[in-house]
Amino acid sequence: MYKAFYSLSKVPFSKEISVDDLFLSTSFNEGLARLEYLKNTRGIGVLVGEPGSGKTTLLRKFSSTFNSSMYKVIYFQLSTVTVSDFYRGLTYGLGQDPRFRKVDLFAQIQQSILNFYHNQNITPIVILDELHMASNNFLGDISLLFNFSMDSQNPFVLCLAGLPHLMDRLKLTHMQSLNQRIAIRHRMNPLSMEEVENYITHHLKTAGASQMIFMPDAIEAIASRSRCYPRLINNIAIHALNYGYAKKLEKLDAEAVYAAVTELEL
Repeated sequence: MYKAFYSLSKVPFSKEISVDDLFLSTSFNEGLARLEYLKNTRGIGVLVGEPGSGKTTLLRKFSSTFNSSMYKVIYFQLSTVTVSDFYRGLTYGLGQDPRFRKVDLFAQIQQSILNFYHNQNITPIVILDELHMASNNFLGDISLLFNFSMDSQNPFVLCLAGLPHLMDRLKLTHMQSLNQRIAIRHRMNPLSMEEVENYITHHLKTAGASQMIFMPDAIEAIASRSRCYPRLINNIAIHALNYGYAKKLEKLDAEAVYAAVTELEL
């Protein structure tokens, strides 16, 4: 196992990393600041990024900042639920037994949100991930569902996350009712070349490394083949470590990285 070979105390580049140990890139910090603003002012926010750019990781970090006595978090990944599942699941998440008709579910959800906010001093935070997969009708329903008192108050936080073309869809004429109500927008950018090196160093140190395992040309190779996106960096780095262990390489160079990339078929 490469952990023992490279004197690591735990697996580096793991998606199970604690939120306290995350590497905070410039784009990550900017996104976190915008989400904190959204949390304080309430309303609707949009977070987009390419696959592997760190959207869900940012949402996980953001969610870790909530005081459970002040906020109630409800998370949905739309790739795993139907629209009907969403409405029923949101009703369940708000502590209600869902009714059957759509109009009744709407009323249940809105009344529950108002009850949490005004009677319990708790702000519901609804996070919808993979929203680029949602239908236009579903996006239209969201605009109606989160419209309170003729759009005069926001007793909730709604975060819509997805791939970049979600932004383009929201610009369409028939989406303006929702688009004009968005308070914050953020696109997750890839890491810079300097951040890739710092990212790799950070994760190795977090895993207990006492020295740098990846040589400068290996880091350049990882940055090139990953396009500087964190998830791909993780995948390539882990496979390179496995390759290095198999070949008994104390240091990993570009050749080891390209061998790992070949195995990954990237």
